[in-house]
Amino acid sequence: MTVEDARIHLRCWGDPTAPGLVLLHGGSAHSGWWDHIAPALTGTHRVVAPDFSGHGDSDRRAGYDTHQWAREVAAAAGAGGITSPYTVIGHSMGGLVAAIAAAHYGDRLDGIVMIDTPLRDHTDPERLRKSKQPPKSYPTREAILDRFTTRPPQEILSYVRAHVAAESIREIDGGWGWKYDMKIIGDRPRLRALLPNRRCRAAVLCSESGLVPPAMAEEISALLGPKAPVLRLPATGHHPMFDQPLAVIAALRTVLAYWSLLPGREVGGRGELPLGLEVRDACTQRVERAVEGL
Repeated sequence: MTVEDARIHLRCWGDPTAPGLVLLHGGSAHSGWWDHIAPALTGTHRVVAPDFSGHGDSDRRAGYDTHQWAREVAAAAGAGGITSPYTVIGHSMGGLVAAIAAAHYGDRLDGIVMIDTPLRDHTDPERLRKSKQPPKSYPTREAILDRFTTRPPQEILSYVRAHVAAESIREIDGGWGWKYDMKIIGDRPRLRALLPNRRCRAAVLCSESGLVPPAMAEEISALLGPKAPVLRLPATGHHPMFDQPLAVIAALRTVLAYWSLLPGREVGGRGELPLGLEVRDACTQRVERAVEGL
């Protein structure tokens, strides 16, 4: 699809008539990070995952803006055949973009889920410095694949690493380089200001060894309010789809099953009514079936 003169690449799975689910990757990543997660969510949803501009197989721009990425999310949902209010799931920087969408386009959303998206007051100056350097080039495909890692470093399942790394590189003049544009790193809006102004319901998944320690998770919970679940994924790094993908799938299925039983999608008591005993029992059964499906 084309958004504001840039071609945006997206991946789609599942029945186009099912409820919509849009998966957002983090900074310097791409939609292929969801390739081993998305198919497990198609039993209940139409799943769409875009590459933000400057990432993956999407076009590069002269400059980048997280609000522009949020507009790309809305366009991706439509291009992927999603017509009704949909859920947005964002990892790390993708969670920030999801929060922007919730604050500005919340009437189009059923809810957002942020995965290990930290509260940050400023952009890392070291990353800003590196963003101004010429991109690195590697002489062979094997050399660049050997350099693939995460930031911060963590364990990666071997088959996930092989697939995601292969989707992260491109051939350039005289060698191989990464697909993402170094200029994507820059100042971003503050998550603290966005969360209280969201216009749809929200949930948070935190990695046990990620970038959202317990004290920060409590602050996020306070910003979201008591009706927004904040769940911690055990034995996971900042990129939980790389070391514990089944835990990510189980948690997302649980949140989606829970929300499917609620009578509305608005923030607070207007749409998130307390669950009665019969509804809780039904929710428990849905969650059990979701876990059994793994």
